[in-house]
Amino acid sequence: MDTTTALFYVFSAVLLFSGFRVITARSPVHAALFLVLAFFSASCVWMLLHAEFLAISLVLVYVGAVMVLFLFVVMMLDINLDLLRQGFWKHFPVAGLVGVIIALEMAWVLQRGFNVPDPKPMPGAETVPNTKLLGIEIYTDYLYPVQLAAVLLLVAMIAAVALTLRRRKDVRGQNPSEQVKAKKADRLRIVKMDAVRELPSQPAAETTAPAADAAKGKA
Repeated sequence: MDTTTALFYVFSAVLLFSGFRVITARSPVHAALFLVLAFFSASCVWMLLHAEFLAISLVLVYVGAVMVLFLFVVMMLDINLDLLRQGFWKHFPVAGLVGVIIALEMAWVLQRGFNVPDPKPMPGAETVPNTKLLGIEIYTDYLYPVQLAAVLLLVAMIAAVALTLRRRKDVRGQNPSEQVKAKKADRLRIVKMDAVRELPSQPAAETTAPAADAAKGKA
């Protein structure tokens, strides 16, 4: 057994163990960290298969972005695991049956995938980088599947945005479009007023007459 084969078995064992711990860990944070370990092990296996571009993409995209988002969401939500585990054994037979069916389907598909004829070597493939060969295969032989996957990802992105755009009555928010349309005349009105207002002066006879009438009434 050479070094490459030994490393393949080591990384494969770590990948299987971390994948098993993802679904059996009691803490969601630990499950996410085991998933990160599974991604690293899978990228190491791809490096042994001389698929450097896929290995680097797996580390950058999933480990560097997706798993950080998973950890952020899990730690922010503060999920109550006791409520999630209620009724686990009640639904375990149905879930086990579905898992066995999916495993058999994956085994059937993978078995058919191994029985493929040897591909014809591309002329000059020894001097072409691995990433360029992958791009040539994707955009020539697998162009329609790539376009279909792009459409599905676009639909999923639009659906995610539509699901999050829900109006809540208990949250106050600002409308940036209305703030941009605001003008000074709509928010402030300037009124010119005199600083001091003079009272009109009354004659002396008019001011003493009511007092004389009041004195006569008392008499």
